[in-house]
This record gives sequence, structure tokens and C-alpha cells, in this order.
Amino acid sequence: MIESEEEARAFVAGLPDVDSAGLARLERFIALLAEENQRQNLVSAASLADVWRRHIADSAQLLALVPRETSTPWLDLGTGAGLPGIIIAALRPDAEVVMVESRSRRIAWLNHLCAELGLERASTIGQRLELVQTRHVGVISARAFAPLDRLLTLSARFSTAATTWLLPKGRSAAQELQGLNGWHHALTVRPSLTDAEAGIISGHVFGKSGVKR
Repeated sequence: MIESEEEARAFVAGLPDVDSAGLARLERFIALLAEENQRQNLVSAASLADVWRRHIADSAQLLALVPRETSTPWLDLGTGAGLPGIIIAALRPDAEVVMVESRSRRIAWLNHLCAELGLERASTIGQRLELVQTRHVGVISARAFAPLDRLLTLSARFSTAATTWLLPKGRSAAQELQGLNGWHHALTVRPSLTDAEAGIISGHVFGKSGVKR
């Protein structure tokens, strides 16, 4: 379990393929986040004192759950402050990361981040998810976006049987997965490395029960 800022930064630095440039992008992100948080409420002010553990490592741990052969794009739903989408893009700048966000100030913030951090393969779709054009992706992530059943209903059209789903759900993870009905899936709950009481729903979704794909 990651319990301190030092442990969080060391964890991220030790991830495969993370280099000094990636860490520098994260340091710049943290500075920009603290500055922007004074203008709009992106994250709780208290969490900035624990930003590496609460936000950076919490997002970066998702990378360890993606098989290396997984194709992109990585679709991040309701990205908000850039979590986890911007963190993934900062650490994997060669991967296509597409972030969906409907709030205008957050859209402007994400576009600003992509430009400031030089994330040429990261992009933002400024629409409600229901209006986003269907495409198949390699990874779908969503951090506190919607209850699991509604999340699948809204976004399963972007998924194939090979798509990896990564859904940080906090303390509700096991309860939400246990209560999920009407879907063929191979989803499990993995413990979060940054919060002993939190879980990450991960795996694959094959479609609605009784619906051929």
C-alpha cells in the first residue's frame, strides 16, 4: 500500500517505460493544477498536499492493469481535472488518449494541459457522452463518472470483447459489481494501491444478456 508522497512518486517512477521526461510532465501538471484550482474547483484543496498519492499514483496504477499488447485509443470518460486521462497521456505520450468531458471550463482546461505538456496524441471531445460518435477502443477508463450499470449502458458501444475496462470505484466497487445484472462480463474488483478501502473494477464486457454481438 502506498502511504506517503515519497512512496507514491517512487511507485510512478518505477513503472515500466516511465522516464525523466514523463516525471517532468507530471511535475508541471501538479503546478498547473494547483494554479487552476484557485480559479475552478478541479480537486479538493486538501488533496493537493497529498497530490502524488491521491491523484498521480491513483491514476498511474491503472497502467499496470493494461496488457502490453492492448491497442489504443484509450478512452477516458468524464476526465474532469485530467484524471486519469492526462496522467496516462503524460506517462505514455506515444499512446492515443481521448478524453470525454462536457463541462466547458473543464474542456478548456484539458486543452490547455495538452498544449502546455506537449501531449500531441491526447485530445478532448467536448460533448456529452451520449452524443459522442461510436468507435471501438482498446481501453475505457472512468473515475467516479457514473454508477456501473449506467456507465456500461452509456459506453458499451465503444467496447469490443478485447477492450480493457478500468473503473476506479472507491469503496463502492464490490457492491456495484455484485449488484450488476443483465450483462455478460468478466469483471473483477482489484484493490487500489493508494486507498485500502477502495477498489478498481477491471476486465472485459461482452454485451447485454440475451443480445448477440
